[in-house]
Amino acid sequence: MTDIPINLAVEDTLSEAVLKEMLKQSQRPFSIGTCLNRGGYGYLKRILPGLNHAAQGMTYLVLTDLDTAECPLAIISEWLTQPKHPNLLFRVAVREVEAWLLAHREAFAEFLGISVTLIPNNVDEIPDPKQLLINLARKSKKRNLRDAIVPAVNSTAKIGKDYNGQLIQFVQHNWQVESAQVNSPSLQRAMNAVISFEPTWEI
Repeated sequence: MTDIPINLAVEDTLSEAVLKEMLKQSQRPFSIGTCLNRGGYGYLKRILPGLNHAAQGMTYLVLTDLDTAECPLAIISEWLTQPKHPNLLFRVAVREVEAWLLAHREAFAEFLGISVTLIPNNVDEIPDPKQLLINLARKSKKRNLRDAIVPAVNSTAKIGKDYNGQLIQFVQHNWQVESAQVNSPSLQRAMNAVISFEPTWEI
C-alpha cells in the first residue's frame, strides 16, 4: 500500500498531537511531513489561501477551533475566497479541540480521577470546553495534574504550567477516537474525512 504524504497545520501543540493520533488510529498509511504551528488561529487564517494553492501538488490537513464563530461553514467561507482544493482537508473542532478530548468521557474521567457524570454527553454543545476542562481538573484528586493543568493562584495565565504537556500525554496513551466520536459530531465528521480521503494528483 502506497503511503499518503500529508502536511499538518494547527493552532498549537495539543491540536498537533490530536491530528497525529487521528491519522495513526485511522489505520491508513499516512506519512506526515511538515507541521505548521506558529500559535493561534490568526496564523492559520493567513496561510490557508497559500496552502489551498499548494494543495495542487501536496496534501494538507488543517485543524482550527470554532471558538465563538457561528458554524464551521462560516469560518471556511471567511478564510477561503477560492474554491477549496480536494487535497486540502480543513476541519473545525466544535468549539475547541479540548471538547474532542472530553468526548472520550470514560478515559478522561479516569485520567483526572473524577466521576464520568461530570462530563456532558454531547461535548460539541459545551460553550467553553477549555474552561470546563480546567474546572474538572480542579476536582482531581491527583495533585500533579491539578498543579499542571489549573492556573496557579493569583496568576494571570489562563492555563496551568504544563497544561499542553499533560493533555498530550492523555492523547497519546489513553484517547481513542472510536469512543470519543460517539459524543462529538464534529470529531466524527473529521475522522470520516480522514478515513475516506483520497488525494487527487494533477498530471
